[in-house]
Amino acid sequence: MTTPSTTSTSFTLPPIADLADPQLTVALQHRLDHKTKPLGALGRLEALALRLGQILGTDTPVLRAPQVLVCAADHGLAARGVSAYPSDVTWQMVENFLAGGAAVSVLARQHGLQLTVADCGVAREIPARAAAPGAPRLVSCRIAAGTQDASGGPAMSAAQCEQALANGMAIVRGLPGNVLLLGEMGIGNTSVASLLLARLAGVALADCVGAGTGLDETGIARKRAVLQRALDANAGATEPLAALAALGGFEVATLTGAVLQAAAERRVIVVDGFITSAAVLVAARLAPHVLQRCVFAHRSGERGHAFMLQALQAEPLLDMGLRLGEGSGAALAWPLLESACRVLREMASFESAGVAGPSES
Repeated sequence: MTTPSTTSTSFTLPPIADLADPQLTVALQHRLDHKTKPLGALGRLEALALRLGQILGTDTPVLRAPQVLVCAADHGLAARGVSAYPSDVTWQMVENFLAGGAAVSVLARQHGLQLTVADCGVAREIPARAAAPGAPRLVSCRIAAGTQDASGGPAMSAAQCEQALANGMAIVRGLPGNVLLLGEMGIGNTSVASLLLARLAGVALADCVGAGTGLDETGIARKRAVLQRALDANAGATEPLAALAALGGFEVATLTGAVLQAAAERRVIVVDGFITSAAVLVAARLAPHVLQRCVFAHRSGERGHAFMLQALQAEPLLDMGLRLGEGSGAALAWPLLESACRVLREMASFESAGVAGPSES
């Protein structure tokens, strides 16, 4: 895979059209309503099938070559004690992804999902290596060895943020298929998601901040105080890109670019948990029609995710208390997407099966 450029660039928002198509929606609903089942009997699977058909523009959707993209980076804020784990865990987990031992690696392997891991700015550079066919792949698109400490000023420069966005777009352009599952890794990045939720959705910081990797109540209070300093230090960064640069991380900005490109290409975007939802929040503030392409995999156990989902008007597929990240929830939800498409394509209608439909009242 071609490594995205890390030289200066000017970010251009890709065109993301409105997918509203009343004729297609009627055709999809008719197809679902005439399957051999009582009306609405497959519950939310039917709503998922409808959404997938709308995204892909057909009443017989096929999901092709699904891609999991895990973006990784480190954060200057981590030095302020906002995580229960040291920053070294970021690069160690990237190595674990590539070795096939992480949860998302296992789930991707189970479900036949291609896993790509992007080093967007990990503090310790990950050595390049060749990947066997089907094995996890590494892309290096490093901006720097982690962001600056947002509690003292902007985490990124505007140019760095734009480069990360462009890198995410370039990665997606190089991936096959019509489905992108989002994942991330970065010690301290629940802090980034909390900050972006507070700034872009107006949610009280106390509601945004949770335990992350396992902080106790004292740790959460310390984290909240650090994040309040970050909001105060970047009070003028209120527009989406300015907020992303001031408060975000390289991996969140890269994911934002990936979401925008995937939306422009009319791919299905499977959103994992709190951090990937923050990238979608930024993307949706830039281009609201992004949300038409999104399927939200699960409701995270992280405190702020319920408020994030509310801000995005999103109804997740699963609610299992997950708070791992990595794209693990997106991978767990994947079979539901496959099932929804198969129901649309393969389940018989009353007419084709010779089964009597509901009696006329």
